[in-house]
Amino acid sequence: MADPRGFLKYERELPRHRPVPIRVRDWREVYEPFPADAARRQAARCMDCGVPFCHDGCPLGNLIPEWNDLVYRGNWAEASERLHATNNFPDFTGRLCPAPCEAACVLGINAEPVTIKQIEYEIVERAWAEGWLGPVRPAQRTGRRVAVVGSGPAGLAAAQQLARAGHSVVVFERAPRPGGLLRYGIPEFKLEKRVIDRRLGQLTAEGVELRCGVTVGTCGADTPPSVPGGRETLDVATLRSTFDAVLLATGATIPRDLQVPGRVLHGVHQAMEYLTGANRVTEGSLDRPPIDAAGKAVVIIGGGDTGADCLGTAHRQGAGTVHQLEILPEPPAARSEEDPWPTWPRILRTYPAHEEGGERLFSVSTAGLVGDAAGHVRGLRADQVRHVAAAAGRGTFEPVAGSAFELRCDLVLLALGFTGPERQGLVADLGVALTDRGTVAVDAGWETDVEGVFACGDAVKGQSLVVWAIAEGRAAAAAVDRRLMGTSDLPAPVVPGQLPLR
Repeated sequence: MADPRGFLKYERELPRHRPVPIRVRDWREVYEPFPADAARRQAARCMDCGVPFCHDGCPLGNLIPEWNDLVYRGNWAEASERLHATNNFPDFTGRLCPAPCEAACVLGINAEPVTIKQIEYEIVERAWAEGWLGPVRPAQRTGRRVAVVGSGPAGLAAAQQLARAGHSVVVFERAPRPGGLLRYGIPEFKLEKRVIDRRLGQLTAEGVELRCGVTVGTCGADTPPSVPGGRETLDVATLRSTFDAVLLATGATIPRDLQVPGRVLHGVHQAMEYLTGANRVTEGSLDRPPIDAAGKAVVIIGGGDTGADCLGTAHRQGAGTVHQLEILPEPPAARSEEDPWPTWPRILRTYPAHEEGGERLFSVSTAGLVGDAAGHVRGLRADQVRHVAAAAGRGTFEPVAGSAFELRCDLVLLALGFTGPERQGLVADLGVALTDRGTVAVDAGWETDVEGVFACGDAVKGQSLVVWAIAEGRAAAAAVDRRLMGTSDLPAPVVPGQLPLR
C-alpha cells in the first residue's frame, strides 16, 4: 500500500481546467498539466482497505492499489507494467472512462475517493514520454489468421492481444481512418487524435494490419448516414474462407430517434452526424463542417455524454445560444439512499463543456418541432414533465399542466443514445442470431451460433463504456485464441453476469 496515513493527510486534488475563454478558441484537451509530486500525493491517499472494491468496480480488474503504491514510491516504470497488465489502452480510459472504480473506492464511503483515473492518466503519459511503450512481439507465429471487423476500442484491444499471441490479425474498418467512435465520435477536446495514432503505431509495429475504407458484407439500409462508406467491399464468403476466425467488434451505431411532429424539418440531425463532421474538420479531411452551429440557436436533446460532446463542439463553432434538454429530473449532488456505496451513483455530473456556457433544462420532454415556410426548423415545443412510477418497468413521464413552452432554435441535435448494432449488411450476411434486444448473441466463449464467428463490445453488450469495450475485447481475444489453439495464455477479464448467452 501507499502512505498508511495518506488519506488523512491529503485532500482529493485534480488538474485545473484551462481558462474557458482560451480553450473554446481551440480544440486541444481542456486540462492543465498535473505535477508529478501532486500525482504522488494523490496515490498516497490509497488506503490499506483490506478488500479493494475498486477491483470489482473496474470491468478490467485493474490492479489499482498496486500501481498507486508504485507511483507513491516513484517507481513509475513498474507502475506502467502493472497498469498495462490489465488494460491495453489506459490513455483512452484515463481520458474517457467515467471511473466506476472511484465510485467503488472504500475511501468514498465517507470521504472523497482516490483520484484513480487521474493517476492512471499520469502513469501512461509518463510511460510514453520515457519511451517504455514499444511494440510487444510474440516469440513465435501460430500460422493462424484472424479478422477483426471494427476498429473501435473493443476491436483494437482484441487485435493487439491476438497479435501478441502470435496470430496474423487484420482489422477491417469501413471509415477512412481507424479508431471508430474514438476518432469520429469523441471530440478532439476530450481525446486528441494523436493519442489514438500513437497506439495504432504500436499495433502496426506488433504486426496488426489495419485495412481502412473496406466495407465487409453488403451495405445495409440501416447504416447511419454519419458513417463514411468504404472504398472497397469484402464479401462474407471471402472473409470466411480467408481467415480461421472472425471477430465482430462493429459497435452499436444505430441512433435512437425522436418521433415527434417536425422531425423531418431541415436542421434536425442525429448527434453523431454532427460530431463526425466536426471531427473530420479537425483531422483535416474536410475544410468546413457539414453541420455548423456558428451563430445559431442550438437545442441538444439528451443530457448524457454525447449531449455534452455536442455542447462543447457547439461552443467551439461559435453557437449563439445552446440549450441542453434532459427528460429525467435533475439528479442530486451526492449519493442518495437508493445509491449506496459501492454502487454507481446517479448524481449530477458536470462536464467541462457545461462550464463553457449553455443552459441545462431537466424534466423536459419535446412535444414537437416548428418550421418556417422553407421547411427549416425554427422552434421547439416542450413540456415540463413528472415521472410516474410503475409497479413493473421504468414508469412513464406525464406533462405538467400549464407548463408548455417554446424555445427558438435553428439547429436541433438528437443525443438520445443508440439502440444496438446494424442488423442489415454484415450481421445479416453472416446469419448470426440476435438477442431480444437486437444485439449479437454469443455464448460464454464469445462465439455466435455461426462456427468460427465471435463478437464482443457494444455489438454484444449494447451502448456502453470504453472500459467495457476494452474488457470484452480482451476476453473475446482469449476465447478466440483458445478456440484456435486449444488453450490460451492470454489474460482476460472475468465478466460474470454481463455476457448475453445464446
